[in-house]
Parts: sequence; structure tokens; C-alpha cells
Amino acid sequence: MLSLLPERLDHMMLLGAHCHDIAVGAGGSLLELCRAHPGVGVSALVLTGGGSLREEEERAALAAFCPGARLEVTVLDLPDGRVPTRWERAKLALEELRSHAEPDLIFAPSPHDAHQDHRALADLVPSAFRDHLTLGYEILKWEGDLTQPSVYLPLAEPVLREKIAKLHEHYGSQRDRSWFDAETFGGLARIRGVQCRARFAEAFHISKLVLGVAPLTGPEFVDPEMA
Repeated sequence: MLSLLPERLDHMMLLGAHCHDIAVGAGGSLLELCRAHPGVGVSALVLTGGGSLREEEERAALAAFCPGARLEVTVLDLPDGRVPTRWERAKLALEELRSHAEPDLIFAPSPHDAHQDHRALADLVPSAFRDHLTLGYEILKWEGDLTQPSVYLPLAEPVLREKIAKLHEHYGSQRDRSWFDAETFGGLARIRGVQCRARFAEAFHISKLVLGVAPLTGPEFVDPEMA
């Protein structure tokens, strides 16, 4: 198992179809990364829930999950369950975000996600962010769409407990959902921990990773498009 760390982490981007998606899929990782990189910039875009209680929940939750970060949150009001029918507006929102940010790391829905809103957003991300490290988070739900991930971020048990506590504290609107409980969050984290020789972990999907032995700069590097 090979461990890879970003060369730097000045700015993270968080993308979600619904309020709660980001925190459920990557909440523990956000706690760890924000504490390891004090003052990191974080831009979050959520496509649904704008102007409702869900937006209030999301803003409070992301502030809690990104301690010490320079956080900016945008929550749109696309209809829940119908994001594919608002494809153009979602794409414009991503392009607008891209024009103002150069993230070192992006968290977004997994391209394997069967939920139509999650999948629509996952399909759009590469069109706006072609050369960025994007980790696709997973959300356990009734669709049965989990597939084997390839990237793991181990979590200490106190961090997992903190994640679960913050989810229940900030997303009161979701507490009656069959999948929204400590057993679901902890069970998946335990499985992913076993797979990376840790007690607990969050896991992610990645579509492309470029490795280099040295920075691709200087006279020895020729851009193929310029040749």
C-alpha cells in the first residue's frame, strides 16, 4: 500500500448535490485535513436546499466540519431529485466556481453513485475541473451502489465519533431517514478501515492520477500542444 500526500493544500473544494452529502461522505476527512492545514481555504457548492432549513443546517454543519478554515458556502435551490433536468444551471454554477478558485483537492460525489442527483453532479465535475485531484466520496443508501474504492483516509476513533456527533447535531431534518444513524456511519467506516489496515477510514474513488518524479517545468518540458 502506497501513501501519497498532496504537494500542498492551500484550497479545497467541496461539491454536493444535497445538504448533508459532503459531511456524510467526507466529514471525517474534512476534520482531519482542516486541522492539519490551519487557515486552508474551502469553497463549498451544494445544488439543492437553497432558501430552506436545509441551507441553514448545511452552513452550520460545514462550519463545524471545517474548523479554522476560510470557508465560503453556496447553496442553490435546484429541485431535489431533479438535478438532471437542471443540467445547464448546475454546469454554469460549477464553471462560475471554477473561474474564482484553483483547488488543490476536490471532494465530489462518486461517479458510481446511483442516485440521479449525485450522478449528474459527478458527471459534470470533470467538465469544469479537468486537471484537479478529485476524490469521489461514497454514501451508503438503499440503492446498493457501493463499489470497491481505491483511496483511503484513516480516521482515529475519536474523529469518527466526532463526525457522527456533528452529523446528528446539525442535520436534524435527516434523523428519521433509515440510513441516517451511528451504526450506518460507523459500520462503513469500520469496513473501510479493515481494507487499509486502520481501525476506521473514509474511502474514495479516483478516475485519474498522474505521477511525476519531478515538476514538469523548465526547458526540458515541452507542452505537446505547443510542439
